[in-house]
Amino acid sequence: MRLDPDWLRPDWPQVTAFMTTRGINLGRKAGDPAEVRAHRAGLAELLGARPIFLDQVHGADVVRLRPDWHDDNAPQADAAVSTDAGLAVAILVADCLPVLFSAPGGVAGAHAGWRGLAAGVLENTVAALCEAAGCEPREVKAWLGACIGPTAFEVGPEVVKAFGREPLERDQPGFLYRPNPQPRWRANLALLARERLSSVNVTQISGGQWCTLTDDSRFFSFRGEALGRPRGRMAACISLR
Repeated sequence: MRLDPDWLRPDWPQVTAFMTTRGINLGRKAGDPAEVRAHRAGLAELLGARPIFLDQVHGADVVRLRPDWHDDNAPQADAAVSTDAGLAVAILVADCLPVLFSAPGGVAGAHAGWRGLAAGVLENTVAALCEAAGCEPREVKAWLGACIGPTAFEVGPEVVKAFGREPLERDQPGFLYRPNPQPRWRANLALLARERLSSVNVTQISGGQWCTLTDDSRFFSFRGEALGRPRGRMAACISLR
């Protein structure tokens, strides 16, 4: 497998990091298992490390990668930290926001849909990475991958409340009010993620400008599947060099 020029990449020379696009499916529950195994093996060659995929559950738990974990025994968690150059973090996505982290001596990745964001998955990941790598939040770089964008992600009042906002019938930070005909808001996951990261003193933040639902030729989208688009999952991966 070669690094596809269409994949998204942070400009971080000290690590290998990228997010795949719709050219390959990496989700075992969304395609042919044998094909997915082959694709995951190809990722290992590109990363120079074995990617470990978590059993993601839209929570806020963070784990430190272990060499005895494989696809069939990975823990339930939505973020992982690695300080081992032989183990790569791999986050599956198809509308939720993937966030990759790089710090001196360590890397991390998080699966941040609205539930995980509201529950603190990014704050927990920064804390776990700083503890594992012995660094400070100001040394951490964060990169936001592709997710459902703010023009496409419509939510109800329960989501607004989850982020500590009152669901008033007007714009809120991170939420644009759109009556439809019931009160609805369009959520900006990337903006909400930046807010959460800034709250724990992470200031080196990039990415987050792609929409998985509206750019249907480039990305898989969970919501797009209901519109007849192909099933599949992308992966945001990172490893130490």
